[in-house]
Amino acid sequence: MKIDQIKSCYIGPHISPEAFISEHIFIYLLKGKMQGFDGHKSYSLVPGQYTIVRKNNLARYNKQKEDNVFEKVVVIFDEAFLKMYQQKHGVASQSYVSNDVFLHLHKTDLVPQLFLQQEDDSTREKLLNILLQTNPGLENILFDFGMPAKIDLESYMNRNFRFNVAIQRFAYLTGRSLTAFKQDFKKVFNDTPGKWLIQKRLKEAYFLIDKEGQRPSDVYIEVGFEDLSHFSYAFKKLFGFSPTQLRK
Repeated sequence: MKIDQIKSCYIGPHISPEAFISEHIFIYLLKGKMQGFDGHKSYSLVPGQYTIVRKNNLARYNKQKEDNVFEKVVVIFDEAFLKMYQQKHGVASQSYVSNDVFLHLHKTDLVPQLFLQQEDDSTREKLLNILLQTNPGLENILFDFGMPAKIDLESYMNRNFRFNVAIQRFAYLTGRSLTAFKQDFKKVFNDTPGKWLIQKRLKEAYFLIDKEGQRPSDVYIEVGFEDLSHFSYAFKKLFGFSPTQLRK
């Protein structure tokens, strides 16, 4: 099956490009390469492969063009659609626990065959039919509509501090109200979330620049800063010298 006959498309409601994955995202790579990171593991996607990025998780991924071309198919399995599908087809699900954010899916020619056809309102439902038939247990992930459960705060924050999301988001993802999150955070780290995140990110940046030889202009986004000048200012305030001086 030649995937170069398939064109890029986006099916489903648009979602925010921030690191927080608010709905399940199906990604089918047609041309180029993709690298994903979930705070713990790295993932790669090459042409012909597809994955689902699970909702209620933090993740980032970047694209790499091949011959100046990058194409993918993106389908959003949002909660409203999944509830409608479950009611229509009577899908039963069980509780399921997994730390994987990028799900490995079994390949089948039915997927490229589907996207060689003209996309319409039924494409998303047809795709879900195929994925559920070829991936036993996937229904336990997709049709779990519960809120994130309360989890170990220390391990979660040490794994996800690089993601530049609001404190309220961290609270939600660890199964806490904002007030409970701040209280538990103080007990665990003896610091406020804001101060701890800045110091943790700066220390990680120090390591990447000093030991890994990375450039400050590449590091600041990787460790969770939005602005290079703010990163440089905070770095100098903590260590007494700028990140560029550390490389010399």
